Amino acid sequence: MKFIVHTFLKAMKTKEIRGVWLTTTDSKVFRSKQRIAQAMDLLAETGFNVVFPVVWNKAVTMYPSKTMQQTFGVEIDPMSVGRDPLAEVIAEARRVGLKVIPWFEYGFASSYNLNGGMLLQQKPEWAARDNQGNLLQKNGFEWMNAFHPQVQDFMLNLVLEVVKNYDVDGIQGDDRFPALPSTGGYDPLTIARYQQQFGYSPPHNHQDRQWLQWRADILTDFLARLYGEVKRVNPNLLVSMAPNIYDWGLREYLQDSATWLKLGIVDLIHPQIYRRDFHSYKAIANQITSCQFTDATLPKLAPGILIKLGSYSISPEYLVQAIAYNRRLGISGEVWFFYEGLRENNNALAQVLRNGAYSKPAAFPTLADLQQPSNSRYLSFWQKIKRFWKNLF
Repeated sequence: MKFIVHTFLKAMKTKEIRGVWLTTTDSKVFRSKQRIAQAMDLLAETGFNVVFPVVWNKAVTMYPSKTMQQTFGVEIDPMSVGRDPLAEVIAEARRVGLKVIPWFEYGFASSYNLNGGMLLQQKPEWAARDNQGNLLQKNGFEWMNAFHPQVQDFMLNLVLEVVKNYDVDGIQGDDRFPALPSTGGYDPLTIARYQQQFGYSPPHNHQDRQWLQWRADILTDFLARLYGEVKRVNPNLLVSMAPNIYDWGLREYLQDSATWLKLGIVDLIHPQIYRRDFHSYKAIANQITSCQFTDATLPKLAPGILIKLGSYSISPEYLVQAIAYNRRLGISGEVWFFYEGLRENNNALAQVLRNGAYSKPAAFPTLADLQQPSNSRYLSFWQKIKRFWKNLF
């Protein structure tokens, strides 16, 4: 009988999203294949099951891109010429059993403190504008016009060449994709589009509710298009998003993530609950699970948690508390920002995970798991018991 129970429990292996972001900022992981292999080994040993490697930031890709070559004459990140870091990440991740979901970090942002950078130097007509007609800037980032059809096609083509050419498990957008600071939308093209629909110009107040929602709907339509195109390549690919927290993200970056969930155009969602103490994290987790998520959408949720930024590092106590509270709320996973935080102080945080919450392996959920309402989990459990006994006898 003990053998039967043990076998059944083994078959009922925990399913969780245990993810981490790999960046090129404040990290040297992408500098060589050896560094990538070492990182994948550490993640697998720690208990992770999915990695989100950056493939688009600072106006360059981390893979040889025909779209970038044809549009801007820059095939790949200059530090990676002659290599394909994305292919190397995939190969090393597969070797140790990790899923790979490439992350388009910069999204519709063109540059950081570079007045638009190379992208807008070559394509000035792609610039987003504020209500003074100036290049759209927020927190140091300059922006392409996320409402411009050519800009949308460009970003969609970057995504599609990744899913068509690489053995990935999905793709990921974030707080810049799809997104645009709500101070934007005052370029001639968007103004004309608004005037054609309503017969008058957009309000000067960028926080006007109708104007805010109208622009957010354009980005939602783009995400729906992206979702459909990715699924046409392979219906099993996951479309993952790591937006700002709702509804702050709607008011500040036109990210209507509540509608994304209602429309079913996101498979995984990782709201960036980047709070530096547990009580603040707990308050936001409570808020979004009670107000934004339902039994049907809760399986898609795996919050983004900040473990390192500049001089800040999460405490082991906060890390453990956040995981425990997630599970208490019925949240089956989290994604950590970012990898280098696991390595500090002789891999201290990695050891905390390996010896604690991630000590037992967890399978990455299937697409069917993510689409299963959480209130049917107990039913599913008993269905599995019946199936187990039927197969046994």
